[in-house]
Amino acid sequence: MVALESTIISHGLPRPENIRVANEVEDIVRSRGAIPATIAVLNGVAHIGLTSDQITEIATRDDVSKASIRDLGIVSARRGYAATTVAATSHLAHLAGIEVFATGGLGGVHRQARDSWDESADLTALGSIPMTVVCSGVKSILDVGATLERLETLSIGVVGYGSEQFPGFYLTDSGFTLDWYLSDPSDIAAVIKARRKLNVSTGLIVANPLPNDQQLDPDLHDRVLTEGLALAQSRNITGKAVTPFLLDFFHRTTHGQSLVVNANIIVRNSELAARIAVATKTSPETDTD
Repeated sequence: MVALESTIISHGLPRPENIRVANEVEDIVRSRGAIPATIAVLNGVAHIGLTSDQITEIATRDDVSKASIRDLGIVSARRGYAATTVAATSHLAHLAGIEVFATGGLGGVHRQARDSWDESADLTALGSIPMTVVCSGVKSILDVGATLERLETLSIGVVGYGSEQFPGFYLTDSGFTLDWYLSDPSDIAAVIKARRKLNVSTGLIVANPLPNDQQLDPDLHDRVLTEGLALAQSRNITGKAVTPFLLDFFHRTTHGQSLVVNANIIVRNSELAARIAVATKTSPETDTD
């Protein structure tokens, strides 16, 4: 099984593109021999896997909140509707016995976090949940270097897929080099099994970069990011409001180019996650004696 977050459906992509991408992601996971499990809270109940109608409901309702782990109990008690972040999705997927999770970009340490203390709960969650997360690095609007340092501090494993360069979400290369990279799903499956035998209780990040010809133009990316950060500061947009503001600014300013890249990221990561999940069931056990 492959866990899939629902925040990208409710908050990450515009309507009706969100429904199309959500269905495409589930289809590609199935096509690789795995079972998709999109996770969300509906009427106070955590669902591990959604029907087509439930995906549409999460994609079109206006009262869907964005829930991290700390919000789950409140949403459940109030019988609310919520899309799950990387942290909340990892938590619920782990409870259901799922080991592999696909998302777009990981949350991380925000720029100027030294003053704001703004850091995603994704990091601390993966510091205690043994979930393998396939992503395209962290969103390039964050402080990538500081995020990699926090991942190390929290003992969260990081391995590149097919490249030793850590991806920058919209960009193939964030400018940071990784210690480890692998090029086959069976090799990653072997790492998962070895971690399981060794009782490693933290997450594993599989950083899957876009091909160079599919990334957002780096010059355009850098210009839009600079403009967006300046605009957010001038409007006093802070905290958890910064990321959705900047993503929306990217979509509008690039005239939809970043939206195409974003959709491609989640589809590619889901395909790789499915191959890894299948490999964990078919590859031989790793000898750690």
